[in-house]
Amino acid sequence: MRSWSSRSDTSVVDEPFYAHYLKTTGYAHPGAAEIIASYETDWRKVIDQLFADEKDGKTISYQKHMTQHMLEHIDLTWTRRVSNCFLIREPRRMLISFAKVIPNPRLDQTGLPQQVEIFKLVRAESGEAPPVISSRGVLQDPEGSLRKLCARLDLPFDPAMLSWPAGNHKSDGVWAKHWYASVEKSTGFGPYRDDDAELPEHLRELLGECQRLYDQMAQYCIN
Repeated sequence: MRSWSSRSDTSVVDEPFYAHYLKTTGYAHPGAAEIIASYETDWRKVIDQLFADEKDGKTISYQKHMTQHMLEHIDLTWTRRVSNCFLIREPRRMLISFAKVIPNPRLDQTGLPQQVEIFKLVRAESGEAPPVISSRGVLQDPEGSLRKLCARLDLPFDPAMLSWPAGNHKSDGVWAKHWYASVEKSTGFGPYRDDDAELPEHLRELLGECQRLYDQMAQYCIN
């Protein structure tokens, strides 16, 4: 999201279905009441907002979505109107990070089952696999990864995508103070570092389920 918001031709939307997700599920995420009060909670109106004509005069609209927010009752035909790209992260790293805020996540809360489902839907409707990029690949080669992604989207690469000012950005959701501490300190993509942090014992069974889903998408990585 930081990378795309650094382009002068791009407007950014941060997790527009989050308020609907929290209101519908009742999950006790940090800041849930504030999120629900601050954003549209009707998923149909959210979709209308995503395709509103006014985009600050920008020619590209980047939408950052968490696939767990795509609850079963949401009509996904709106995904036909956008270019779909999928970012994946190694499950062990994802779970260690996620558990810092949500200590006992369930499989559906990771978003992986929904991500695979949406990926398969897009692939079936378009006749080809949409681009998948791995977070590891982006950190190991930011420019190369972004050039490949832009090429797949038929967009020019912009070097501005490689850096940004530190701190909170106006496009950040009100949940930034709970989730974006590391992002707010960043001014670009940090180096990839091997991580031998121990996965909590109670998450090991979940890791196996996540890994099987992750592997279904990892084979399509373009970076």
